[in-house]
Order: sequence, then C-alpha cells, then structure tokens
Amino acid sequence: MRSIALLLPLAFLCAACDPKPPAATSSGAPMTPTSSVTPPVVADSATPADAPPSAPPVAPPAPGELGGLARSSNALAFDLYAKARVQSGNLALSPISISTALTMTWAGARGDTAAQMKKVLHAEGEPGQAMDVAGKLLASFGGEGSKVTLRVANRLFGEKTYAFEQAYLDRTKAAFGAPLEGLDFKHAFEPSRTHINDWVAKQTQDRIKNLIPTGGLSGETRLVLTNAIYFLGDWMTPFKQESTRPAPFHATATATSDVPTMNQVANFRFAATDGVKLLEMPYEGGEVAMTFVLPDAVAGLDAVEKRLSPEVLDRWVRAMQPEKVLVALPKFEINPASSLALGDLLKSLGMPLAFDPDKADFTAIANPPKPADRLYISQVFHKAFVKLDEKGTEAAAATAVVMARAGSAAPSKPPAELRADHPFLFVLRHVSSGAILFMGRVNDPSAK
Repeated sequence: MRSIALLLPLAFLCAACDPKPPAATSSGAPMTPTSSVTPPVVADSATPADAPPSAPPVAPPAPGELGGLARSSNALAFDLYAKARVQSGNLALSPISISTALTMTWAGARGDTAAQMKKVLHAEGEPGQAMDVAGKLLASFGGEGSKVTLRVANRLFGEKTYAFEQAYLDRTKAAFGAPLEGLDFKHAFEPSRTHINDWVAKQTQDRIKNLIPTGGLSGETRLVLTNAIYFLGDWMTPFKQESTRPAPFHATATATSDVPTMNQVANFRFAATDGVKLLEMPYEGGEVAMTFVLPDAVAGLDAVEKRLSPEVLDRWVRAMQPEKVLVALPKFEINPASSLALGDLLKSLGMPLAFDPDKADFTAIANPPKPADRLYISQVFHKAFVKLDEKGTEAAAATAVVMARAGSAAPSKPPAELRADHPFLFVLRHVSSGAILFMGRVNDPSAK
C-alpha cells in the first residue's frame, strides 16, 4: 500500500520493506542501531507511548532566521491553499505542521527527489539548516511566561525490523525532539494505525482523531513521521457573552441563516483596502494574533482567495493600523470528519518523484541493498480543528507522511465596522516570526 499521511497536529512517514530480524540484548529488548545495516531504534518499553518527546531547551532563532522560515512556510501555505480551496465548505489548514513534517522528510531525500522537495517547500539553504531553524522556533513556542498554550510534538514510528540510518535519526531527534518508536507494521498495521492515532489525539487534547484513516497503512508501511500542534489562547480583549445574539449570515447571495454572533467595540488593528476589510485580534501576551479577511462583496471570497499570496498578506498586515472598531463576528467550529489527503496536491506542486516507488530517493533515511525495499511517500494526511468563541480560540492539527517500499488610542470619528455576515478568511499567525500557524475560511458558521 503506498501511503503518506500529513496531518496538521501530527506528521507521519511510513515505509515498507523486507524484514531484517533485530538483534537483542540479554533482556530481550531490541538494540539501538549504529548504522543502516544494524537493527532499528525501538522506543524503550518503559516509556509511555504518549510521553512528550524530551529535548534540551534551545534559544529561539535569530530574527533573520525567523524571516526565512516564515517566508518558506507561508509560501507553501498559499500554494497548498490554492489547491485545497476547490473543495466546498469550511476549510482549515496548519501550514507550520505541514512544512515541519515535509522538512523532516526532505532531510532524508537525495538527488532530484530532494531538489523537487526543496523547491516545493520554498526552502532557503540546506535541510540541516532548515531543520535547525524550524526546531528552534517550535521549541520556543509557549515558553516560560507565555499566556497561551502552544505545543508542538514530533515522533517517528518505524517498522521494528527495518534498519534506518542512524545519522538521520540523530538529526531529527536533535532538531525536532522526535524519537523513533518501533511498531509492527508488517504483521499488525491496523493496531499500529490505532496506536499512532491515539498518540495524535493525546497530543491535541482529543481534538484530532483518526488522523490516519482505515486503509492508510499496510503491511508495506515502514515509517511514519508525525507532527502535532495544539493552540489554546484567550483574546486580549474578549467578547462579553451577553453581547452574543443571533444575526443573519449570508452564505451565498440567496442563502441566509441566523447564527450566534459576538459583538464588541474596542481598539484593534484594522484596514479597509483592496476590496476587503482586515481586522487583527491579538491573544493574551501578544505572541499570537488572528487576522480576519472579509471581502466587501457577499460573494467576493472566491476572487479574494484567487489572489492570495505571501506578498498580499504581508501588504495587508502592514496596512492595518490601531483604530476603534465595531466587530460583529460569528462563533464557529471547524471539525472535519475525515483527513485531507495531500499527496496529489503536493505532486501537482512539483514533487512527483517523492511519490514514485521506482524513482524516489530517500536513502538518507534508510538505504537497504534491495531497491524494492527502499522508501517512497505513499500518502500525506492532514487534519485541522479550529474553534472560536467569546473567550478565545482553540486549534489543533496533525500531519502524517507515510512511506512504503517500492515493492492604539481611540479616534474621535465613529468606529470602523467589521461585520462578518458573509464568508471570510482567518489567519492565525505567530507575531514575531510572521509564520502562519493556522489558516482557513468560514463559508457557513453553523456547519462543522
């Protein structure tokens, strides 16, 4: 089965090949490999599978490094959004989760496979450099003194009889705190899928469930790279619950329904430009903020989505200025039942070799002597959850890459207005880096 799963809070990489029986210690536990010809690393059975990965504290990236990381991640975000937006209804993605999972995968690619992945990732520099910067940023999220919860967890789940390159395992663990846990994909791929999904659910407060769907893994699976992200933050200026009341929301020019709508007048960064109204609402502490993009026209979202780009978003962010704003914003929850498969989208963006069982080159992850046992990406699964109410926002996502073998002072003028009574976009950003953590659209607040 060829499958790669990419999930917003969690990223999985799976690969399959012929078994190589692991050596054992006197206690019967598998031994840690020192090269690709020795048995694979298997997680210590005494360590709970859901224990958060341990990694030494790291300093956040320098401002120059942050800029490059945000540029790369945001460029991929808009490329993917342009492809994914064709689906109907509400939509949510976690660009930082997707780029993290793919960066871990890219670090194990070689030759033309690596070159294609670098281009799609809009990566600057080499994989090692990109991993170091991304790892530093992720490790700095929600640090001491932070007033929001912002957690990121990474883990590799590998076939326990498959030999991985020790240098790659050391690199991913050092950069992302991603240990390798051994599972029996060959003989128990369904229990392994349940185990991985349970890990993702635990890392995301049960907001991301069943990341890898039934059939997402097989006896050919050999490695799943996982990334999970969870955010919980209170608005710096919360809405009063007593000010929430039903108000019309025009999903289309002809379809209108009443939805619970929050109301307040306060000072926010705001702009009206390019046929849209823009509002930025920060969370406590100012580390993270959400930007809302409301088209002027009721049916204007499609035209706005078509011209989205990192440059456009940057221009809009710079255009916003502190101003007293009357805000009318519907409560909403985006909680998709199924994961989004990103494999075809990523191939169409320019990295088909990674998905080709005959041509993919991931020999830096594992380099078995038989070409039929080498890795390729079979599918990428992604799933994101976003809930917004009077108090603040809760969001979670996971990405799984599955690989298989070839076999503000108030102005005196009246307040500006942002009445989100028709489809709009939202972008949840890490303020200091500019990196997009979550983004999406609300076509119908009453639908999950």
